[in-house]
Amino acid sequence: MRDAEFFRRWMAAAAASVAREADRLTELDSPIGDADHGSNLLRGFTAVRGELEGDDAAGTPGEVLQQAGRTLISTVGGASGPLYGTLLRRTGKELGTAAEVSDEDLRGALDAGVAAVAQLGGAAPGDKTMLDALLPGVAALSTSYAAAGDAAESGALATVPMLARKGRASYLGERSIGHQDPGATSSALLLRALAAVAEEEDA
Repeated sequence: MRDAEFFRRWMAAAAASVAREADRLTELDSPIGDADHGSNLLRGFTAVRGELEGDDAAGTPGEVLQQAGRTLISTVGGASGPLYGTLLRRTGKELGTAAEVSDEDLRGALDAGVAAVAQLGGAAPGDKTMLDALLPGVAALSTSYAAAGDAAESGALATVPMLARKGRASYLGERSIGHQDPGATSSALLLRALAAVAEEEDA
């Protein structure tokens, strides 16, 4: 079973990963976006880490993710804030008020979170968005956390030959082909961070 501390560690690990990869995320965003994906997420996840370490930190898994989602929405510019915020808020809402949740509970909640992202962004698999990492990653959670991280990374790499159909990159038409989607890449970082924390806890 996973308690609130597990989810705080997940968000902290995600923040550390974004900090390490912020320059790369911005570099990926430069040719097909606004060249600010890394800096935006760095600001947002730094704020999340600060919020979750405060005296009034959330006390249940669902509350942790909802608090993280609200913080991202209020601190991250562009589309990333609402999309990542929706992912975490909806996942947290699905987890309810339980003090501990099972891995199966988390898988189901993440399914709902990803569906909410798809609805908000109007995107589908193959549109060259964060969904191309999130969908295979969350599906692979039924195998293991490590498999989820691997599947998300493979999904991000698979966006390179895709034609962007949603988001800022879609304005470029065929010029979007040949570039890895930054949102899919950061989504893979999020799931890889989850896998690392789960592996550490289960060791």
